[in-house]
Amino acid sequence: MADFQFDRKMSDAEGLMWRLEKDPQLSSTFAAVTILDRPPNHDHLVARMDRAARVVERLGQRVQPAPVNISAPTWVDDSNFDLRYHVRHVALPKPGTMRQLLDLASLIASDPFDRTRPLWQFVQVDGLRGGKSALIQKLHHTIADGETSVKMSLQFLDFQRDAPEPPPLDPAQLADREPASTESSSDLFRDLLAGSLRMPIGLLRQIKDLLSDPTGIPGAGSAAADTVRGVMSQLNDTEQARSPLWTERSLRRRMETLRAPFGETRAAAKRLGGTLNTAFLTAAAEAAGRYHERMGSPVDELRASMAISTRGEGSGSNAFSLARILVPTADMPIGERFAWIQAAAGAARESTVTASLETLAAVASTLPTSLITRLARQQSQTVDFATSNVRGSPVPLYIAGSEILQNYAVGPLAGVAYNLTLLSYNHSLDMGVNIDTAAVTEPELLRECLEKAFADLIAA
Repeated sequence: MADFQFDRKMSDAEGLMWRLEKDPQLSSTFAAVTILDRPPNHDHLVARMDRAARVVERLGQRVQPAPVNISAPTWVDDSNFDLRYHVRHVALPKPGTMRQLLDLASLIASDPFDRTRPLWQFVQVDGLRGGKSALIQKLHHTIADGETSVKMSLQFLDFQRDAPEPPPLDPAQLADREPASTESSSDLFRDLLAGSLRMPIGLLRQIKDLLSDPTGIPGAGSAAADTVRGVMSQLNDTEQARSPLWTERSLRRRMETLRAPFGETRAAAKRLGGTLNTAFLTAAAEAAGRYHERMGSPVDELRASMAISTRGEGSGSNAFSLARILVPTADMPIGERFAWIQAAAGAARESTVTASLETLAAVASTLPTSLITRLARQQSQTVDFATSNVRGSPVPLYIAGSEILQNYAVGPLAGVAYNLTLLSYNHSLDMGVNIDTAAVTEPELLRECLEKAFADLIAA
């Protein structure tokens, strides 16, 4: 259980994600649609999730915001925790198609969380064609990022169909856990005086002064000056996204899925002189360009964002940053596109060093919510589409006696036209596409373009 030690307070980045949801288009909820070979034993699933909620204490906690945002929100034990509220069981009407499942998953993922309860939900969905079932998993990003959520899932996953029951929990170890109780006013005041921000108060004050008067940068300390340059570079990037088609935004969502073989895609990346992540971005850019061409509006380049892991020793449940990258989408040889994106992605990673999400969030924590949501919406308008790459299990996994056949992660949109998230599983690259249909008016065409792009990359 020592593997799951969560901070009582949200980090600045987590607090920022929480506050940004005042604007529903900036929701950070993500989901996974897991296809199972047969219906799982629901009672067994509930029992495993009950155990998981005891081991991973965050699953039994709710958010307590600080009054007027004087401090980061905290996590407190939910005295009204009801496991059956979070683990649900439904069935699709006949004929039980994949389209019906994805439409249901889209509705579930888009439905806002009840903020008075823990921020997760599992829905077992029976009746999928061919005797199959599915599990729709929904999680708020303040609980965990992709890497941590994969680690957490080991609490209810097995490596064989008829796996033995996990060992009973040690009551003494559970009893020793300090309860996360509601904070008093004196606790909040003490945190404020002590400086609950992750960034030192002196440095933060200097950064705020430099942001208001950048002419002082030459005489400032190197840490403050480098941070301000990075923050200003991010905030001053107000160049509009490049797509002539993906200009509208809405709350209408549609999910699509696709798969590519892991080994062949990685081999293609190696032949082209780069990594699997570069191959992923290359195929995404290729598909976006083809979509525009098929729609009669060819475009030479688009702006993408990519999630970059910043995980290291001592990292919390969220450890990532976002980088923006201009990707070529005009007709060109696959090798040329790959090389261009490899270089651009490397430069984008370097740019996040002095302007990480945590640094930006520390500065944003001092600003009114209305202002930061407006700034975040402005920044989202500089990006056409988002990408994320999460490493999953290389071997088959099971849930409550059912084998996982496919596992599609669905990332948050946060104001862009679509999000393409890759989750590797059992020699496959399973991809979920979360689409704003006001922007991408032909979602099936986008999926077809993505499938063709990965096939062409493998054949390169």
